[in-house]
Amino acid sequence: MDDQNRNLLLAFALSLLVLVGWMWMFPPPEPQPRDEAEITELPVAEDGEAQTMAEAEAPEAEELPRIEIDTPRLTGSINLLGGRIDELSLRDYFRTTDADSDIVQLLIPDGEPEAFYALYGWRPGRDMTWDDVPGANTPWELIEGNRLAVGSPVTLGWTNASGLVFTQRFEVDENYMFSVTQAVQNASDTTARMAPYGLISRHGEPSDLENFFISHEGFIQIADGRLDEDSYRNVRNFSVHDQERTNARVTDVAENGWLGISDKYWMAVLAPQPGQSFTAVSRYIPARDVFQTRADLPTITVGPGERDEVQTRLFAGAKEWSVIRAYERDLGIDRFIDAIDWGWFFFLTKPIFATLYFINGIIGNMGWSIITLTLLIKAILLPLAWKSYVSMAKMKELQPEMLALKERVGDDRQKMQQEMMKLYKEKKVNPAAGCLPILLQIPIFFSLYKVIFVTIDLRHAEWFGVFNDLSAPDPTSIMNLFGLLPWAAPHPESFLSLIFIGILPICLGVSMWLQMKLNPTPTEPIQQAVMTWMPWIFMFMLGWFASGLVLYWIANNVITFVQQYSIMAMNGSRPDLLGNIGVKKKKG
Repeated sequence: MDDQNRNLLLAFALSLLVLVGWMWMFPPPEPQPRDEAEITELPVAEDGEAQTMAEAEAPEAEELPRIEIDTPRLTGSINLLGGRIDELSLRDYFRTTDADSDIVQLLIPDGEPEAFYALYGWRPGRDMTWDDVPGANTPWELIEGNRLAVGSPVTLGWTNASGLVFTQRFEVDENYMFSVTQAVQNASDTTARMAPYGLISRHGEPSDLENFFISHEGFIQIADGRLDEDSYRNVRNFSVHDQERTNARVTDVAENGWLGISDKYWMAVLAPQPGQSFTAVSRYIPARDVFQTRADLPTITVGPGERDEVQTRLFAGAKEWSVIRAYERDLGIDRFIDAIDWGWFFFLTKPIFATLYFINGIIGNMGWSIITLTLLIKAILLPLAWKSYVSMAKMKELQPEMLALKERVGDDRQKMQQEMMKLYKEKKVNPAAGCLPILLQIPIFFSLYKVIFVTIDLRHAEWFGVFNDLSAPDPTSIMNLFGLLPWAAPHPESFLSLIFIGILPICLGVSMWLQMKLNPTPTEPIQQAVMTWMPWIFMFMLGWFASGLVLYWIANNVITFVQQYSIMAMNGSRPDLLGNIGVKKKKG
């Protein structure tokens, strides 16, 4: 086997391993839960009662009025029971691409399937009980405003039996950020100590959980610059804490941080003020099948006649790059952009997406933007590609001599290798240069796949015709005459989808076949068979990938073919695409 073809086969084998073997068959292991000795006691405010947070947050059957939430991008309500933000839908996003699809509901009230909500409360300090502070079941009263909207805050109030007056003021901006101010006025004649907290609760795992390692879904937090991500399974497996009877992980944050629960495209996040210390708690309550993430702020002391307050933020909405980047920059929320799962190749996925976002802002069509991005990437790699294709042109010129050499030495592999290296040296040919662009494409390909899979900008992104969601597989098939008939192609999880593939995978196979026709012909029958079948194997293998990714690869193959054919022709090699690869030497 000559070095050129060995390198090409190695590159394709490596691509196959990265895209299929690593992504589906060998997911990274789940992080191991810490030993029980490593988990510190869950924070309670000084001499708090033995009643646990889990018990204090257990719901009670009580019906109270709701406060409407109405902004350009959000609709929902606040439940006066506990002051819960527990009903929230996203006006700009729909569950499916159907014309009559409902909008996405992010937060769901307790008592309904897959409940998901946020609330704020206080933990009791010395000489206080849980009945003295507001919590999940406190019947708040509306004391200011009547509807939460941009520029129209609402304030809730509750007074305990000792004369402590608690208030919660809710504000919301034009996107997805809520500001919550928790305040206490001490009208009693004794000093009071208590600690505020914010909490996000999710009952059970979401039904649409993908459990696909390329996209993180579950708990996420930044603690003094460190990113931690835990799946629901991970949180279930945390060591059990005796007092709370819950599975928990506790992290002390000194200055900057945030925490929350993230879906693929949406999230709910608690963000204390920059510079604010707090304790981040991620836990699972087995008895109720409830996942919770909580920000416990330090204890405050309020003397008679004094007042104190603390402000935190709640993000509840879509993980839009431009929006969360603005929050990171303008509000000082540390590493908020990392709420998007950029993955291990973040140094590539971030600039690739930023470039794609910029291009789409100009073109206004994500399909053509992907093609334009492909042109840009190929232009950047052109200097390397030029050297590679010149080398391949020289290799093609050596084809007759290589065949003659094989006939001369027969099956003596060692002699064949020695004579080949001698020939390469005489002709000043580098056989390894031809596979360099292919090797460079592997991390770029994987990074673009990550971008297409996890960023909301590709969700339901249209190209043209039936291609109305570039984050989904090709919707065409021979079964619907490639989109001409008004019914769907086989479901991506169906075996039929592996056979009745769409027009994009077919174009991918043809474009890959054309590109490989420009490569030197392998001299061994096994190599020839592998190189012959490789395009068609990839065609069926990628039939159920995101159509935006297949579109990128088609564009990449076509541009590569044009570049390689042109450069090789300029250097004396013009491939014969209709037959076995022939080489015609330019006269003169």
